[in-house]
Amino acid sequence: MPSAPSRSFPTIGDGDRCPCLSGETYGSCCGPLHRGSQTAPTATRLMRSRYSAFVVGDAAYLLATWDPATRPAGLELDPAVRWFRLEILGATRGGLLDTTGTVEFAAHYRAGGSAAQQRETSRFAKRSGRWLYVDAL
Repeated sequence: MPSAPSRSFPTIGDGDRCPCLSGETYGSCCGPLHRGSQTAPTATRLMRSRYSAFVVGDAAYLLATWDPATRPAGLELDPAVRWFRLEILGATRGGLLDTTGTVEFAAHYRAGGSAAQQRETSRFAKRSGRWLYVDAL
């Protein structure tokens, strides 16, 4: 029996719509954060960029933006999981002058032929001027 074809993560160009659905292009939204040329100014922007990192399979970015106190040693992303929509449901604090914040979201995906969603409230903290993901409530 032949093996199933391997799947890879989608490639998003700078002129393409950003996967976080901000309404901007990837090159003016999450792309610069993924490349390290910018940092997220707010917890919500970090949440959006982390979602987009799941879409494009950027585990290194996810680990780099995870608080060292709660970050796992490694992270394997499954290219068979296709993330297709992010909804920001609410946020508390997490602004330019804050040091902590939460973002409630629903991330929609397809896996194994079925659609599902991950809904959570994530905690963020600003350390040395950089927003980091801490954990989920």
